[in-house]
Amino acid sequence: MAQRLVLDTNVWLDWLVFNDPGIWSLRSAVEQGAATILTDEACLDELTRVLSYPLRRQPLVPAAQAVCMATCRAHARVVEPGPAASRLPACADPDDQKFLELADRADAYCLLSRDRALLALARKCAAKFHIMTPERFFALNGLESPN
Repeated sequence: MAQRLVLDTNVWLDWLVFNDPGIWSLRSAVEQGAATILTDEACLDELTRVLSYPLRRQPLVPAAQAVCMATCRAHARVVEPGPAASRLPACADPDDQKFLELADRADAYCLLSRDRALLALARKCAAKFHIMTPERFFALNGLESPN
């Protein structure tokens, strides 16, 4: 059975914009059906917005932004909006709360992030889902990470 994962915006950027070798194992797992990425419209809206920021000292051209979003949508399953399934701790960064709520609502196995505010909640959310870096996820699940 495929592991259900939520990616925060920075992990998506590593995949879509920076082609980070540390994400290659994740991309491979998704393409082979070993992992399923879950997202929702709020997370997609944030990714769309961030793709217009100067990520490599200048913003991506609109065509490149469109390719990134098409790739994201091709690899992720969009979950319907709604309230979290259970009571969750508040994230220190209110903009990141949506990732916790999505992971809970979508019954995700893990929220992959490098964001300190989200990682700080790992123990508080452990009964519902895991929060960890992609590298930690690879190590725990026997996936090879080139980093």
